[in-house]
Amino acid sequence: MHAIGYYYPELIKYPFTTGKGQFVDRMTAFPLPVFVIYIIVRFIRRNYDLERMDAQQKTIAIESNQEQILRQKDELEQRNLDKDNLMAIISHDIRAPLVGIQSYLRLLNKNVLGAEQRHSIEKSLETATSHTVTMLSNLLNWSKSQMGGSVVHHELVNVREVLGSTIEMAQVYALNKEIVLSSDIPINLMVVADVDMLQIVVRNLVNNAVKFTANSGMINVTAQIVNGECQITVVDSGRGISVDDQENIFSIMASPTYGTNNEKGVGLGLVLCKEFTERMGGKIGFESILNEGSKFFISVPLAE
Repeated sequence: MHAIGYYYPELIKYPFTTGKGQFVDRMTAFPLPVFVIYIIVRFIRRNYDLERMDAQQKTIAIESNQEQILRQKDELEQRNLDKDNLMAIISHDIRAPLVGIQSYLRLLNKNVLGAEQRHSIEKSLETATSHTVTMLSNLLNWSKSQMGGSVVHHELVNVREVLGSTIEMAQVYALNKEIVLSSDIPINLMVVADVDMLQIVVRNLVNNAVKFTANSGMINVTAQIVNGECQITVVDSGRGISVDDQENIFSIMASPTYGTNNEKGVGLGLVLCKEFTERMGGKIGFESILNEGSKFFISVPLAE
């Protein structure tokens, strides 16, 4: 078209008139392509920015997932280490009373024990066996919860009726140390909880109180409404917990401890208490002063 217009100008008619028409032609011929180019460049730049942001977000997500995987890996390794240590302690503690019973039976077969010696050994073995049974019970309950086998069955529970047998059983243990175990639970106090879990939690708290309370000490179990919840409290006059040991008191990392009469434990009781209390929708806490005693308390939902 340009060549024809150059050689045969009479064949092509210019569509715009001289002056105003040519001005309109120039104003539309140059800015319009620039505007179109601007729109295209902006569109390309916008898509580029979106793709870059998307790539950055994916990179951040990948890095976050990697950090989470590494964190979970470290936690898993730590848990496995803790469980290995726990199993080592448990295997030793189970073996000790069995070896004692075996040795006692050998002495009985040889008829070398007098009546006083027999009574002393039998009392010692009874105590060791009782603690071993408690330890195995906690271990089985904890293992079951770790494998997802413990299902929470929430139901209306009368606190006094459910905990009555638990406190009576603990009183037998307390009498051996001449400890006064008292309770004050309202007769019509109702909560929503799992009966078995609630009994296990309170049993462990009371047994711990007996374990760490010296002969002729005192333990009191109470239940009352606090801030719209039922708070069950176990207070003892025992030796208390040092500040250094309080940080990991509800953790499997807590070190095994001995009671006032050298009662041995593996530290699973309070771990179980925390897990079961929280699974029932409650909270657990404690206050303790070394050589003055401890107060453990759990809060569970009230019945509506």
